[in-house]
Amino acid sequence: MPAANYQFVQGNNVVRVPVTATTADVQLRFNSNSGAPGAQVAELEVCGTPAPNPDLTVKNVSWTPASPSETTNLSLTATVNNTGDRVSGNTRLDFLLGGVVKASADIGPIAAGGSLPVSRAIGTLAQGSYTVSARVDPANTVVEQNEGNNTAANPTPLVVAQAPGPDLQVLGITSNPPNPAVGAAVSFTVAVNNRGTTGAAAGTVTRLTVGGTTLNGTTPAVAAGATVNVAVSGTWTATSGGATITATADATNTVTETNEGNNTFTRSIVVGRGAAVPWVSYEAEDANYQGVLLQADPLRTFGHTNFATESSGRESVRLNSTGQFVEFTSTNQANSIVVRNSIPDAANGGGIEATISLYVNGTFNRKLTLSSRHSWLYGNTDDPEGLTNTPQADARRLFDESNALLGQSYPPGTRFKLQRDAGDTASFYIIDFVDLEQVAPPSSKPAECTSITEYGAVPNDGLDDTAALQRAVTDDQNGVISCVWIPPGQWRQEQKILTDDPLNRGTHNQVGIRNVTIRGAGMWHSQLYTLTEPHLVVGGINHPHEGNFGFDIDDNTQISDIAIFGSGRIRGGPGGAEGGVGLNGRFGKNTRISNVWIEHANVGAWVGRDYSNIPELWNPGDGLEFSGMRIRNTYADGINFSNGTRNSRVFNSSFRTTGDDALAVWANPYVKDTSVDIGHSNQFLNNTIQLPWRANGIAVYGGYDNRIENNLIYDTMNYPGIMLATDHSPLPFSGQTLIANNGLYRTGGAFWNEDQEFGAITLFAAGLDIPGVVIRDTDIHDSTYDGIQFKTGGGSIPNVTITNVRIDKSNNGAGILAMGGARGSARLTNVTITNSADGNIVIQPGSSFTITGS
Repeated sequence: MPAANYQFVQGNNVVRVPVTATTADVQLRFNSNSGAPGAQVAELEVCGTPAPNPDLTVKNVSWTPASPSETTNLSLTATVNNTGDRVSGNTRLDFLLGGVVKASADIGPIAAGGSLPVSRAIGTLAQGSYTVSARVDPANTVVEQNEGNNTAANPTPLVVAQAPGPDLQVLGITSNPPNPAVGAAVSFTVAVNNRGTTGAAAGTVTRLTVGGTTLNGTTPAVAAGATVNVAVSGTWTATSGGATITATADATNTVTETNEGNNTFTRSIVVGRGAAVPWVSYEAEDANYQGVLLQADPLRTFGHTNFATESSGRESVRLNSTGQFVEFTSTNQANSIVVRNSIPDAANGGGIEATISLYVNGTFNRKLTLSSRHSWLYGNTDDPEGLTNTPQADARRLFDESNALLGQSYPPGTRFKLQRDAGDTASFYIIDFVDLEQVAPPSSKPAECTSITEYGAVPNDGLDDTAALQRAVTDDQNGVISCVWIPPGQWRQEQKILTDDPLNRGTHNQVGIRNVTIRGAGMWHSQLYTLTEPHLVVGGINHPHEGNFGFDIDDNTQISDIAIFGSGRIRGGPGGAEGGVGLNGRFGKNTRISNVWIEHANVGAWVGRDYSNIPELWNPGDGLEFSGMRIRNTYADGINFSNGTRNSRVFNSSFRTTGDDALAVWANPYVKDTSVDIGHSNQFLNNTIQLPWRANGIAVYGGYDNRIENNLIYDTMNYPGIMLATDHSPLPFSGQTLIANNGLYRTGGAFWNEDQEFGAITLFAAGLDIPGVVIRDTDIHDSTYDGIQFKTGGGSIPNVTITNVRIDKSNNGAGILAMGGARGSARLTNVTITNSADGNIVIQPGSSFTITGS
């Protein structure tokens, strides 16, 4: 309507503006104000009557036939009604199963008061129970009187029964040897199950493929409900790195099955030690460089601003002057780079950003931005929460990492040069190494997933996407959708994703998500980040220690192919400073976390909550698996299995620069039943651990039948590569604890005011005994102090067996040391010890420890 003059009277301050129009939107605009330079309105009310519009609703959602089996072709039906007073336009009806669109139908105009029956064939469904609903006008293309009544569901679930007949599926694949060395001949056995109602005759083909090799086996007769083990013929020659094993039951389709879509099973195998990582690391000291080579002192002194001690291989290169550089020549295809580096802190702390110049084959490519915001902790204490971000003489946690996608792929033989140019203004640059990786393109959204953009999240805009992400996860948990999709992009997250506790139990909300699947396009592509340090968050409802990023998990959750970048700068400090936790909670059963990159957190993943924390939700981790993880630059642990975690594993994952144990089982007593809820039967398998700046590479505190196998551990600053201990008040050790086929390089060190020296493998019975230890098939090289150390404590370490172990170059200690207060015994078989500074086997005076064999 045209502009007009209106007067606001003080005291009343209400003006009525008559409007005569049919419209969907009303805007009030101030053109001028006679009494002030600007104008504002506190409340705008629009009063009117609804205009004539259609109103689409759904009724009579059903299916035919009423009682189907998994071989029955189904149709879904619904009736669309127009309860409005105007004809509707063209739109669409979606049929949904469990909140996921299964079929759609285009709908033409429906007269006011009219209705339209709609039916769509959907084929067969697997055995199970399904919620069936229908949603009209899902894209809101029709303007309606009420947009909130477009969905209806049948209150009775659709139950699909098992069909008569056989149905073969693969339940698992066993390899022999289970963890092969390079060049080993590996044979396989496939577990084939018949989930059908009738037997399957003998003679079907079970096929297995691995690394380009195809092997076949003949399956015996499989009775209904039975499982048989099929030994496939031939072997695969193991090659270094990772491979995918795929087994298929009834590979030639000779059996008519009730479900032909469930015959395949896939799992990974890693050959050799360590993780099969997709990048190649290049050390600065081995590259072409012009700069200053930094080398650690013989004791690898830590905590006094010792750059070389904190460097990979205990060497790095410092660039002090313009024109100095480090140039790496690649041996692999690469389109990305990670630079482990150190640049100065700001004068008053808080870090700086500075560029360094990247040249490719001698041509300037780009400026890389480096940061010291998350490095530089100060103090001369070894108390984990006694350090500060305020600069002083003694510093630690000196390095951090920067990463970039390069926009194109470069072949082997490419020269990547990091050079200090005139515009690169940090007072020094220390380059430790680079990782070069060929990153795969972003994955496409799976059909069953719903994007967080449909909940309002916008990538790369710098605004907080937490609310959208939380709504999507809640909908998945409630069965509205089947999977949460995080597309490529940078997504800001300033609150932990969890479940709102309707009972408000406790000061902070510590109820996690359950029955949720979250997928991304790849850890380089779908990245969550936070800008706020956890203790500075306003309005957070979860525990401050757990931070404002990542996910709180209670049960049956799958998260894959994303990155979680925190904002931590310290483990704990003045003003309640905290670093936050990427993944935390009870974790429960059937949780799988794969291909997730976590950085700048206090802890990557902390598994478990004390029983006293909402006892009715007690649900310890059981059958949990982490795989393909990248956890880097933390202020405490990488992954800790606590509070009775059992039957779980960390597999094929990489850990770098962790501020406490990179991997740990802590069988703590804060559980429901201390006789039952003991951390047990966990595995740390085929992981690579580098540069823990505090504590161990891998540690086990109590429990039974825990296994440490096929890991590579490098450059611990001050603690062992592997430690078994009974400090931290764990429940007792029992059963067997296995340390097998690991490689430890430059591990061990001095800590606690440099008064305690630790071996590469250290057993510390602080109070309780540590029985049942087996150490075998392990290489220990270039240890800072002892190769294997039995530490003084109040408990005993009886009957340790050490077999096929090589210990070389214990620089400031013995090959094997039993300290003066150590008690117990060890038997050696085929143990080789060379180049030990203090002798091959040393039992200090006063010790009752005995070592036999050789």
